[in-house]
Amino acid sequence: MRSILIILFCMLIAVSAKSQKWQPGSFTDIKGNKVSGLIRENPTKKGPIADEGYIEFKDNSKANPYKLSASDLKSFMIGRDSFVVAHAPGNSNWSKKELDFVQVALDEETKLYVADVATGGGGGGGLGSVVQPEFGGGIGTGGYGGFGGGVGINLGGGGGGRGKVITTFYYGTNTATMQQLTPINFKDVMSDIMGDEPDVVDKIQSGQYNIYNMGKLIAYFEQVKAAHKQQ
Repeated sequence: MRSILIILFCMLIAVSAKSQKWQPGSFTDIKGNKVSGLIRENPTKKGPIADEGYIEFKDNSKANPYKLSASDLKSFMIGRDSFVVAHAPGNSNWSKKELDFVQVALDEETKLYVADVATGGGGGGGLGSVVQPEFGGGIGTGGYGGFGGGVGINLGGGGGGRGKVITTFYYGTNTATMQQLTPINFKDVMSDIMGDEPDVVDKIQSGQYNIYNMGKLIAYFEQVKAAHKQQ
């Protein structure tokens, strides 16, 4: 038990340190203007608007940073990682936020999105702000360095705690049509999203991939797509 706690503590430190880094990136505001500079994707301070996620941005390493709330933006990018603004689907919410960011895990005709969802406790954002295991096939350089799938770590509820945090996947043609990916609809949804690659679909249908090893599935899908493009 002690060794598990030590591992979780080390993961917390690693994720926290990563989230505080300024990284090269760009944002697109609601008017369609794109601005490049440095982005801190998971600020721990209070945001400009109480019920919205936000990022911090500065033009260069010597410039003063400023905050950009989710309602100011359409999207932002850090490296190859793309994030878009979204309302929580249906009657759900993300860490008591009405508007937050989700990462675009797959930009296909039907898109796959991922967000860290806090199911209890208070405070904290939905974007890369939680401790989560690094699952196989780590994708990207932002808050979601590895994709889990419906896997949560209970950090303790009550008071200022976040309770259980779950890496949750959604799918839809855009954020307005997002629905949650579940173990029940996984085969149908992912077979549709990855339908242009029959070999990948066969492995999904045979059960070689499921929602709990999503990172490996995404990595394999991207590998197969890239190989076909080179032919």
